Amino acid sequence: MATFRAQFHFQKSLLLGLLCLFIFSNAAHAWWNPEWTIRKKITVDTAAAGFNPGDAPATAVVLIRLSDNNFQFGSARDDASDVRFIAADDKTPLSSHIEKFDSLLNEAYVWVKVPDLKAGAPVTFWLYYGNTGPNALRVEDAKATYDAETVLVYHFNEKNAPPKDSTGNANNGETPGTVVDGALIAGGLRLSGRNAVTLPKTPTLVWNEGQTLTWSAWIKPAGLAADAVIFSRHEESRAFVIGLNNGLPYVEITGAGGTQRSGTGAPIAAGGWHHLAIIAAGAETKIFVDGEPFTTLAAGVPALNSQALLGGDGTPGEAPAADAVPGFTGDLDELQISKVARPPAVMKLAALLQGGGDKAAKLLVVGPDEASGKGGENELQKHISLIADISKSLTPDGWAVIGLCTILALVGGCVAVMKLLYLSKIKKSTDVFLKLWDDVSRNLNTLDGGDDDTINSMGGKASPKQQKLLRQSPLYHIYQGGMSEIQDRLATAHENFQGLSGRSMQAIRATLDGALTRETHKLNSQIIFLTIGIAGGPYLGLLGTVIGVMITFAVIAKSGQVEVNSIAPGIAGALLATVAGLAVAIPCLFAYSYISTKIKDAISEMQIFIDEFITRAAEFYSEARRF
Repeated sequence: MATFRAQFHFQKSLLLGLLCLFIFSNAAHAWWNPEWTIRKKITVDTAAAGFNPGDAPATAVVLIRLSDNNFQFGSARDDASDVRFIAADDKTPLSSHIEKFDSLLNEAYVWVKVPDLKAGAPVTFWLYYGNTGPNALRVEDAKATYDAETVLVYHFNEKNAPPKDSTGNANNGETPGTVVDGALIAGGLRLSGRNAVTLPKTPTLVWNEGQTLTWSAWIKPAGLAADAVIFSRHEESRAFVIGLNNGLPYVEITGAGGTQRSGTGAPIAAGGWHHLAIIAAGAETKIFVDGEPFTTLAAGVPALNSQALLGGDGTPGEAPAADAVPGFTGDLDELQISKVARPPAVMKLAALLQGGGDKAAKLLVVGPDEASGKGGENELQKHISLIADISKSLTPDGWAVIGLCTILALVGGCVAVMKLLYLSKIKKSTDVFLKLWDDVSRNLNTLDGGDDDTINSMGGKASPKQQKLLRQSPLYHIYQGGMSEIQDRLATAHENFQGLSGRSMQAIRATLDGALTRETHKLNSQIIFLTIGIAGGPYLGLLGTVIGVMITFAVIAKSGQVEVNSIAPGIAGALLATVAGLAVAIPCLFAYSYISTKIKDAISEMQIFIDEFITRAAEFYSEARRF
């Protein structure tokens, strides 16, 4: 009995701990707005970014990466309209805009304008969220995030459209590029060496001779080639070109003094992201790679007022020459152009922060959540707190039922995940098999020979890597069985063999049907655990509720106190067992319905394949042959 009580108290403490995990403590003082219930401190270590004592305070737009590790997406609005950034004084809002916020994948990329970055004490500011009320209106402003000297910013999140300028200058691209997901920061631009993107000719993009300029972007070369142009701008006899020469970053400037190209250095490797920055001031242009100085060119920016190309060289709108060298091949992300020479420390800050990884985690620290003492709980927190209070009235029988329901939920969830992964592998491998089979079935002579290697490799058309993938496909297993039967008969055929008889085809079909049955059993294995969750969960919950109600009424009858306050807690606790049972059954039901549909589709595909296999075999081996 003592052991049972110990287990009971342990289970109760464990569940209460899980239920109270999202209940936050009272917030500290100086809360910006009581309607926002959660905040976290963000700290930028300027010393690690290369800010030196004596440097003038600088303004930078920093990237905040949010994930499950540092942000509760379930406590924020789905559209992130409640996300706010407030300065260290807990009064001044900071301009920001969201490049991506995915509450399903739990990832977000947010750009925040942080002023007064300088050496000395780290810079801190606040991230507020957790307001699900009607006052949480979207206030993000991409234009206000960048200063007036930033004339162009491309995030490359557009689909089948020219890149859009995130500043207030409307320097949108004039031709679309190939945008891909999963770049360094959300979307990125994929360049093939021939699909250059044209930048517009606008007043804000006019360059005067010798002016200050900062050009920066993230590049990921797919390969190393000679004179692979990343950015080019030509006008009459003047030009400004940025590129890679066999992995060596360079800037080439053509002006009154002729054409000059920057010196040599260590080339960058293909297949990895690198931050490339060009800072020009007067008669000097510097190149920075990954935030570090790379080389210097004794030439300044020429006077240019023309369109520019991203990912190629030449004049926009004109067909490239037949002997034109292909432009940059690879991915590009976060293009920024400013009409000011940014401090090297700001470029290093951008390279470290935007690159992610351990360096970014040390440079920018996202603190733990703090809960508001003024704003109270949001709706989610109120529900969790209420359930925690109800659970205090649960009897040991109710806890036992909830424990069983938890086991059913864990088992059902594991089965569902494993089945979905298995079905995904089947789909992928079956697609590969059907492509190979479509080729092989046109001439089954390629499979003649009788050895297993010929059959397994589908007449040599499947590589060892593909064969490993094909083993996941039920169709491949059926094919192996059918071809083995055919090859065995061909190997023992007499000299006057005239083709497979009807009886032989029936035997082959029987073999295929047997393989179909085995594959069907494999597909349906362990599905019983989902049906147990569907059928058993509600009954277990009902059992816990009935027992809880019985005990509640028995206690009332024994004490003689009949009032709402004595009945309600026990009834509410008893109903919690039913909720647990339904929480098991409903996900299991959805998972079972989806998985069953996929299994039926797979079985139908196998049946169709068997009919096609028999038909092809009968047609091919019905002709007179000699062995």
